[in-house]
Amino acid sequence: MQKENPLMKKSYDFALETIRLYKSIVSSKREFVLSKQMLRSGTSIGANISEANGAISTADFSAKISIAYKESLEVKYWLSLLKDSEYIKTEKINKLLERADELSKIMFSILKTTKSAK
Repeated sequence: MQKENPLMKKSYDFALETIRLYKSIVSSKREFVLSKQMLRSGTSIGANISEANGAISTADFSAKISIAYKESLEVKYWLSLLKDSEYIKTEKINKLLERADELSKIMFSILKTTKSAK
C-alpha cells in the first residue's frame, strides 16, 4: 500500500478548487480566456507532481517538480489578473492565492533539498 503524499493531496484539492472556480466564471461571467489559462496551470501542478512521483531518476524528479513549481507561479498570475480585473471577488481569489503560494513554497523547498543532495 502506497503511503499518502501530502503534496499530492494538496495539489489535487487545489486542482478541484480551480475546476470549480473555472466552471463558476464561465457560467456566470462568460469569461473564457483568463479562466482557461488559470484552469490549465492550476490542474497542471498536480499532474506534474504525479509524474514526479513516478520519476526514474533524481534528475527526472527535479525536472517534474520544477515544472509543477513554475505552474504554481503561473496560476498565481492568472488568479491575480482575474481578481484585479474584477471577474472574481477578492475573498474567493485570496484563498486560492494562499493555497497556490503554499504549494509553491513546498515545491521550492523540495527543489532546494534535491539540489543540495546531489
